[in-house]
Amino acid sequence: MRYSIAIEPGDEQHAFGVVVPDLPGCFSAGDTLDEAIDGAREAIELWLETVIDDGGSVPAPSPISEHQSDPEYSGWIWAVVDVDLASLSDKAERVNITLPARVLRRIDAAAKAVGETRSGYIARRVLENPRV
Repeated sequence: MRYSIAIEPGDEQHAFGVVVPDLPGCFSAGDTLDEAIDGAREAIELWLETVIDDGGSVPAPSPISEHQSDPEYSGWIWAVVDVDLASLSDKAERVNITLPARVLRRIDAAAKAVGETRSGYIARRVLENPRV
């Protein structure tokens, strides 16, 4: 999905502020225009992930022209951020992986110790430490 973002220009003392008009409360900032756009993508993904996790529906993006005519954003810079909703899907997929036997034994022991399946344990650990 392609979401329009409004970027409030920054300067040497102020960051570029970013608002996503289609996603209430979704905002970001960056010291440079590129950082602002990258931050907006991350903010959009986190916003959408939260809505999905809470059982809500993903808002459809509006045409950028609808937002550009809003006087609230007069003088702001416009860009579009493309977000792959498939990366936010919770649909289970079966995968085959190859691990050394000693690693697999450690995963299985850790999963058993907390009463989880191997898959559940791995998924939980990744979600707890998304930047790992």
